[in-house]
Amino acid sequence: MSGWLSAADRGTAMPGMLDGVRVVDLGTVITGPLAGQMLGDLGADVIKVEPPGGDPFRRTDGSDYGPTFLAYNRNKRSVILDLAQDHDRAALLALVETADVLLDNYRPGVLAKVGLAPDELRRRNPRLVQCSITGFGDTGPYRRRPAFDGIAQALSGIAGLMIDPDEPLAFGPTISDNVTGMYACYAILAALIERGRTGAGRRLEVNMIEASMAFIPDAYANAAASGRQPDRFSRVAVSQSFVFRCADGLALAIHLSTREKFWEGLVTAIGAPELAADARFDRHLDRVRNYVELQRELALRFAVRPRGQWSDILGATDVPFAPVLSLSDVLVDPQIEALRSATTLHHRERGAVPAIHCPILVDGARPISAMKAPPTPGEHNDDVLGRADFKFGKEGGQNT
Repeated sequence: MSGWLSAADRGTAMPGMLDGVRVVDLGTVITGPLAGQMLGDLGADVIKVEPPGGDPFRRTDGSDYGPTFLAYNRNKRSVILDLAQDHDRAALLALVETADVLLDNYRPGVLAKVGLAPDELRRRNPRLVQCSITGFGDTGPYRRRPAFDGIAQALSGIAGLMIDPDEPLAFGPTISDNVTGMYACYAILAALIERGRTGAGRRLEVNMIEASMAFIPDAYANAAASGRQPDRFSRVAVSQSFVFRCADGLALAIHLSTREKFWEGLVTAIGAPELAADARFDRHLDRVRNYVELQRELALRFAVRPRGQWSDILGATDVPFAPVLSLSDVLVDPQIEALRSATTLHHRERGAVPAIHCPILVDGARPISAMKAPPTPGEHNDDVLGRADFKFGKEGGQNT
């Protein structure tokens, strides 16, 4: 696919910043797997422990190597363990004793049922950083409920800031799942740094609802300050964000923020001095109060030229703008190509796996030594569980 870099184009390998850190990833679906993948991007050895049949998220396309699974599980080794079996639980406990991080996203109390209660983990491995991700936390009336991205978006207020109340429809990308995984990674990294000073691990808890609320602090702050209930236009009105349909039917985004120079540059570029002289749009707060009217007035003007012409006109100014692109168009945009944001990983059995790079440069280079294609189910059972330092043997539960 155009826009994806070949393996030869990925750059020079470099050591990962988390080389020597072992992560046991018990996560499924997105929140836990994303946190593990982010640690793997930085060089950690991430061992994904899957149930028989593998992470259920593998099968979103009917195979065991579906694209949604691939998006959240690169840079990992996979082992299959049946935690209903004593010998496999023993294998997992032995693996945890060698780990720096244990990551899970089970409901509260599930790990305790398989011998991984927090106190037992601390006894076996005092240096272990335990990170448990839940939907609703470990207290409150909803703690036992199942939670997914749409549930967290709804309960945290994110969905209420986007959905049209007159036509409520679910839409858009994963938000709450991804945000929660990022907060979990952030907490794990802090705990690892602290452990470098103290030698002691920590138990970390991250839940989807609070992570989602923390992701929109401006909405809560503005609601508290104004005493008004924000809606789907509240933020875009304050930030002066717009999307316009151009003469060729293509969409263009403008984001003026609070600086007068961007407003002045826009009305000059589009040849609309009458808008600058309009009392409804005199100051930023006026434009916020009259956002709907301003959107309408600007939309009329953008509708008279195709998007390419507007891009040329605005490109000669300092006005913040961008075309609204489809994913396929993003990959061939000259800025994205210059950044080399897309890459292709290669699995020895499954072939090419398109991926988006970890968006971090380390001393000017990407940490691509850790960029490995997602594993097949149990691909590394022999490598991980059969190593001499585990010595499980048949009685101890080696899974082959």
